[in-house]
Amino acid sequence: MTVNRGTVRALNALTARWAHAAPAQEGTVFAAAGVWPLLGLLAEGADAAVRGELTRTLGLPPDRAGRAARALLAALDGMDGVTAATGLWTRAELPLRAAWSRQLPPHAHAPLSGDPAADAAALDRWARERTGGRIASMPVDLDPYVWLVLASALVLRTRWERPFDQVDLRPPAGPWQGQPLAGLSRSSRDLDEVCLARTSDGEVTAVTVRGDNGLDVQLLLGEAGLGPGQVIGTGLGLLDAARTARTAKPGGALPGEPLLGEVRPGRALPVGSRGPGLSVTEQPSTSPDARLDVTVPRFEVTAEHDLLTHADLFGLTTATDGGDRHFPGISPDRLALRSARQSATATFDEAGFEAAAVTAAGIAWMSGADTPRHTAKVLTVTVDRPFAFLAVHRDTQLCLAAGWVTSAAGGPGPAAWTEAGNPPKPNPT
Repeated sequence: MTVNRGTVRALNALTARWAHAAPAQEGTVFAAAGVWPLLGLLAEGADAAVRGELTRTLGLPPDRAGRAARALLAALDGMDGVTAATGLWTRAELPLRAAWSRQLPPHAHAPLSGDPAADAAALDRWARERTGGRIASMPVDLDPYVWLVLASALVLRTRWERPFDQVDLRPPAGPWQGQPLAGLSRSSRDLDEVCLARTSDGEVTAVTVRGDNGLDVQLLLGEAGLGPGQVIGTGLGLLDAARTARTAKPGGALPGEPLLGEVRPGRALPVGSRGPGLSVTEQPSTSPDARLDVTVPRFEVTAEHDLLTHADLFGLTTATDGGDRHFPGISPDRLALRSARQSATATFDEAGFEAAAVTAAGIAWMSGADTPRHTAKVLTVTVDRPFAFLAVHRDTQLCLAAGWVTSAAGGPGPAAWTEAGNPPKPNPT
């Protein structure tokens, strides 16, 4: 299954910009391929102002956004090792524009009951089922006025053509110095699985690990001081260079990507060459053939992203400006984007790589609440100073624990437990 070249470049550009927004001090994982098609579907139903902003983020003309989004979702789901799904949930009271909703995949549309707990359970179940349990819950903020949820799920799975061996890894220097790590190691005769890239920001060593189903994982190590945006941007530049056959040719960088200069494949690196984590030496060997030895740490990373924290990055500034008529192509009722979030996870081990992401947009109905018909007695309690709590076994009314809370920002720690009880024992199951 192929993907339009313009879509590939536009999606990678969003990845590059997202990487620059990631803090260097925190581990993270994100999937622009889960966000990009949702933005395209929203753009197709948006008013002119929102559509213009979204399509600038998408990197496509307004009349192509929805069509390209649907084509990408179909292409992703047709790739070996990739599963993609789209879901739409709406309240029965919300009318939808047939020209928009009928363009979604068959069986993608399901109802919202209006009961937040029941709806959350159904949405969480969809996220688990579509990701094989890798994502446990739908990343959406539900309240009684969220009448439409649009979501995507993406799962990647590959097994290495040549698996790694497990080894001990204890870095001799750097921020992980002396830490015992779960290392993975393997040797290869294909020297071009590694390359050394020189960019406008500095040098980056890139290692490509091939999967058995057409999916690869690129491991990128930049020189000290480079952040995630710079290193990931270099990797994206290498992908673009390979696709357009412009390796070692400056210029043409993706938005947010460092300017890619000289790229030296492993076979072209002479003895004595050095790069981030890379050295080329001569060593005694049982074979005269050159080899590539790679050692990496096993890793698992998860992340939660609130896309509205960087609304400008995703073209959602106008969509969240407080207006309520931004999506007339989705429904004749007044709608406002309430939330946009992504949950993602990735695992790299000796056998292969797995990643999953669920992205969801919650859209609220803004046609106004029902007019109050009655008056009622109201009791109000405000807890705004230190207070006590009790944990009680209901059947026996036994107080298992008691505490005193002095800060509303955090729960009681071990020091808060009094003589009245002890912390509950961990469940052995």
